[in-house]
Amino acid sequence: MNQRILVTPRSLTQEPHPDVERMRDQGFEIVYSTAGAMPSEQELIDLVPGCVGWLAGVEPVTPKIIEAAQDLKVISRNGVGIDNLPVEILKDRGVKVMIAEGANSMGVAELTIGLIFSALRFIPHSDAGIKAGGWPRLRGAEIHGRTVGIIGCGAIGREVARMVIALGARVLAFDPARPNLDLPSSAFAYAEVDEIVAEADILTLHCPLPRDGSTFLDRDRIFAARKGQVLVNTARARLVDEEALIEALETGQIGCYATDVFEQEPPASLSLAAHGKVIATSHIGGFTAESVDRATRIAADNLLAALAS
Repeated sequence: MNQRILVTPRSLTQEPHPDVERMRDQGFEIVYSTAGAMPSEQELIDLVPGCVGWLAGVEPVTPKIIEAAQDLKVISRNGVGIDNLPVEILKDRGVKVMIAEGANSMGVAELTIGLIFSALRFIPHSDAGIKAGGWPRLRGAEIHGRTVGIIGCGAIGREVARMVIALGARVLAFDPARPNLDLPSSAFAYAEVDEIVAEADILTLHCPLPRDGSTFLDRDRIFAARKGQVLVNTARARLVDEEALIEALETGQIGCYATDVFEQEPPASLSLAAHGKVIATSHIGGFTAESVDRATRIAADNLLAALAS
């Protein structure tokens, strides 16, 4: 009997990908979760027994699921985030965790730019108004000459920095490693988080969750932000205090929240997602043909290499 590999990312279950299917040529049986849907805990508990490899998406992976995965040797993410995985339990079990480094960076960076323009020019509002029979004309703002705060200068953050500088913006960035991005000092500088939050016209998040489990943009930081700030989040929903954010949107402290991520997807409550000052997309940052191809190829290669060792 062939060894089994579980495949669960929604982008790959909806339509089988050649880089997944080629693993059959290496003697593996491919097991897919429900097509196009986020698998539940029970579905994963039912599917994972007997699987030696798992090409995983962003679905929550609980200790109960790992308990059922007695044969599992490696989990290969088709992205870079591992917040959904019980990393310490996997480490104790000797299960290798691999990521598709940089595969989604261009797709997420380009979506970030799209969300910034959508917020500055009220594009969703205008579109909805015209389709409703109106002719809304809200005065927008240009990105040229604005200060853009970037939290996290990994593969995504650095691409965003290059793009907004090319558009004439000034960047203030925070990254604990302070990598050399080879950007002009006249347009780019590192600074501390609180300084960036206070000065940025536009603040965009490209960082992991704090290791201590705290909220990165808590109430104090949100209400210390520049008045009317555009806040963009294509990283993780839990980076931002949702209750404080809604209050800040109501008072105008935050002018617009543009996000691709929610704590629960799709969101059970629409208190944030349906707010008039929120632009919401459905976790599509890395959902481009190019990003899916790169991430799937890297994730499949990682799986095959780990299982061959």
